[in-house]
Amino acid sequence: MLPEERPPTSGAAGVGRDGALSGRLLDGRYRLGDEVARGGMATVHEAVDVRLDRVVAVKVMHPGLVDPITGDDSFADRFVREARAAARLSHPNVVAVHDQGSDGGLTYLVMELVRGTTLRDVVRRRSPMGPTQALALLEPVVAAVAAAHRAGIVHRDVKPENVLIADDGRIKVADFGLARAIDSDSHHSTTGGVLIGTVSYLAPELVVDGTADARADVYALGVVLFELLTGVKPHQGETPIQVAYKHVHSDVPPPSREVPGVPPYVDALVARATSRDRSQRPADAGVLLHHVRRVAHALREGVADDPDLTADLLPRPFEGGTEDTSPDAFDPAELDQLRGDGFADAELYPALAQASRPSPPEGEATTVLPVAPVGGAAVGATARDRPPRADGQDHDDAWAQDGEDDAYSAYDDDGHGTWTPSDGDEPDEDDEDDEDDDGRRRRGPLLLGLLVVVALLAAVLYGWDAWRTVPAPRLLDLTQAEATERAREAGFSVEVGAPAYSETVEAGRVVATDPEGGADAVRGGTITLTVSQGPEVYNVPALQGRSEDEARAAIEDTNLSWVDGEAEYSEEVPEGHVVSTDPAPGTTVRRDARVTVVLSLGRRPIPVTDWTGQDAGEAEAALSGGDPDVEGDELDVEVTEEFSDDVAEGDVISQSPSDGTLYLGDTVELVVSKGPELVTVPDGLVGDRVDEARAALEGLGLVVEEEGLLGADRRLGYVTAVDPGGGEQVRRGSTVTLTVL
Repeated sequence: MLPEERPPTSGAAGVGRDGALSGRLLDGRYRLGDEVARGGMATVHEAVDVRLDRVVAVKVMHPGLVDPITGDDSFADRFVREARAAARLSHPNVVAVHDQGSDGGLTYLVMELVRGTTLRDVVRRRSPMGPTQALALLEPVVAAVAAAHRAGIVHRDVKPENVLIADDGRIKVADFGLARAIDSDSHHSTTGGVLIGTVSYLAPELVVDGTADARADVYALGVVLFELLTGVKPHQGETPIQVAYKHVHSDVPPPSREVPGVPPYVDALVARATSRDRSQRPADAGVLLHHVRRVAHALREGVADDPDLTADLLPRPFEGGTEDTSPDAFDPAELDQLRGDGFADAELYPALAQASRPSPPEGEATTVLPVAPVGGAAVGATARDRPPRADGQDHDDAWAQDGEDDAYSAYDDDGHGTWTPSDGDEPDEDDEDDEDDDGRRRRGPLLLGLLVVVALLAAVLYGWDAWRTVPAPRLLDLTQAEATERAREAGFSVEVGAPAYSETVEAGRVVATDPEGGADAVRGGTITLTVSQGPEVYNVPALQGRSEDEARAAIEDTNLSWVDGEAEYSEEVPEGHVVSTDPAPGTTVRRDARVTVVLSLGRRPIPVTDWTGQDAGEAEAALSGGDPDVEGDELDVEVTEEFSDDVAEGDVISQSPSDGTLYLGDTVELVVSKGPELVTVPDGLVGDRVDEARAALEGLGLVVEEEGLLGADRRLGYVTAVDPGGGEQVRRGSTVTLTVL
């Protein structure tokens, strides 16, 4: 549904709900289908562009929508401006405008068809929401408005109804119908001296003097963020003029006042965007987008408080007016002062003349207020200040003759006023003095009679209105069946709206009604029940082994908040995947609960130390993790032994690998020294022939030397002594001396 439109109502001007335009071919190109939305200015139809064979949305201005007093066609001009303004923008978050034209008295606008819902519906269903989700929804909206500001366009009517959310999740801003080029002298809209916008999102300067620049859009974006975070509007009142009054005299409260736990830097962002002193707001939506991304980054990092960021965002205290901290404050004396300053009730916002009618709490239509400083000099116009009526009648006479009902006929269903005060120039006193006294006397009785007629008509209308409204029954905390029965007993029909979560009302019982219990409701009308789903709780999803991106998506889809845990090594979970969560999977938690997610660093690397020449027992314990005094690296150690004349027994001769990095379960090979190899000198060598003794000793790896008792030519060749003696152990390679006879 397109912003500034709402479901068709029988009371809207122009084409009724009978689908009279369905099937019509505009300019031989656009075949109109079903009506999908209706507002005070136009209806929106799904249509087919027969030339390009594509489905589009066609917004058709109600025929005959002309100012009843001046006869001008400013609404048509505004309609065309919407096309020209939006057509200048090319951004993925802006509803595209394809064409604009007129055919047979119908002015139309061809736009991209966005199937889905609006941000208003999201606010109804899901607010208050966590700061992370609120900023995720707001960021593309700010980006779209920033694109408009870069193009020199002020949107002038930023509100949840003007934000579309497509079925595929795309977020788009629509309805640049109030847009105008940014100008240092941008003062009022082209309707001349009136303020057009939606009262809950009006910047203070728009209420005071009608000045609109990019900072007015920034203010509205701040109000939207407040509403996403809290589920309520920051300023509320019985009538729109009271709400406008609060925009001027009261700061937007910090969201944490409504929803405890909102980080201070998020409060500061809202305060900065909605500062009543526009010089302290971000200069445009581009600057605001930068602040939004800074805050979103802090939220993603799990920062509970950032004093530096908070101090950087907070505006200075506003000194332009007295803060009004009472939630329902509206001083009737101020309203009387406005009237005394020159405002007639019918010249203010239409609802001021019907002060008993409450302003709509949500789904507000674009409204009109006269431009006037609150509590300042009057710029309100009297009847003689108005432009001449198209029928030539005097304004006082015409309004008196039209009666109270027709006093509002200049406003469409969205509250768009087409009557505007002039600059307030008073008529020359000499002209009044020249008026014919006889004429005055003749007109006096006539005016008196007309006033009596108006008073009687007002009394009749008041009585009719009093009869047709009754207090709505109070149905909170009843079961759906009980509430339905009680409402029907009171003469109302019942509809059941979308359910809502509640921390205080148990599931299956009524948590809200529209209208609220005790409020005025049309006799025999419909009461919409909102049934509680109980506390909004979710189960922590099973994330172990999933990638970081998959885990983040699962956390966000479950409306929980991601918190980075300290990453750790894992032999089973690949690097960058989830090792564990706290709370554990399956734990039931509240919405936006913090889930600490531990990611894997992959397998733990084990640096290898060279133990060559050191004690083999210590080496094996350190490498395998068996020594409690040494940090175990838990490698597999394989040991072999060898004799060594150079390495002491029990020390490491060699290690493989001796350096580098291994992982749990990898193998290290150690060669351990058994010390030098020993051999035993054989017994019984004495008396053996020398050749036989030599052969036996050399066979054991010993070196043999001979000593003769006689000369070489006189030797007999027999061993008489062995040194070392038989049975002694010596190192292999040692020398054994044989004494030969």
